Amino acid sequence: MTTILVTGGTGTLGRPVTERLRAGGHEVRVLSRHSEPYAVDLRRGGIGLDTALAGVDTVVHCATTQRGGDERSAVNLIAAARRAGVAHLVHISIVGVDRVPLGYYRSKLAVEKLVEESGLGWTVLRATQFHDLVVQVLQSLAKVPVVVLPAHAADQPVAVAEVADRLAGLAAGAPAGRVPDLGGPEVRTFESLARAYLTATGRRRAVVNVPLAGKTYRAFREGGHLAPEHAVGKGTFEEYLTVRYGGGADGRRG
Repeated sequence: MTTILVTGGTGTLGRPVTERLRAGGHEVRVLSRHSEPYAVDLRRGGIGLDTALAGVDTVVHCATTQRGGDERSAVNLIAAARRAGVAHLVHISIVGVDRVPLGYYRSKLAVEKLVEESGLGWTVLRATQFHDLVVQVLQSLAKVPVVVLPAHAADQPVAVAEVADRLAGLAAGAPAGRVPDLGGPEVRTFESLARAYLTATGRRRAVVNVPLAGKTYRAFREGGHLAPEHAVGKGTFEEYLTVRYGGGADGRRG
């Protein structure tokens, strides 16, 4: 039986990854800041991290934050994994981290490099944005009467469950290096995603597209975060909305 540690194992992606690995017969340890018995802040490392990794064969690194600290967390995790003799480090990243000059993306790219140079057997999977994240953005934008969107922007949302399936499969296998990207089934204009969300949640909002400036917007506009050649996901945004909101015809808010 393989012993696998999932960092961020209580999060949006980490939780379903953990469930799938356990269903596959693996012994799984969940590491997060508040999850006993392996409550560890990766940014600080320490004895708790060494304890969590003792006897672990594979690490699936899902823990991340947009508040900064991912690189420090990776450095601590890799050092402890090497001390523990971990054989395989699986890391989830984002499509476009090498093309979009967003601070968070640059940090994710730096973590990829740390993983590749770790001296451990490694696997890196890049995925497009989760349906959940698109909805979070749209929830915020729809708080006012007019939804203002970046003009000429598109997205390719993917189901978290499908990314979890792929990660669990990679964790159960041998180190594979950088594997093919995992993209959602459709490249959609952001306006079409917004209108689908508004319909599903029963909101009535005007939608306005506004051109923006800057290198980051240009990279998004040019599709640097998309993977149309790897549109292997099956679950559509509308299917996700139906499950989450039940169609929205009753005017529920989301």
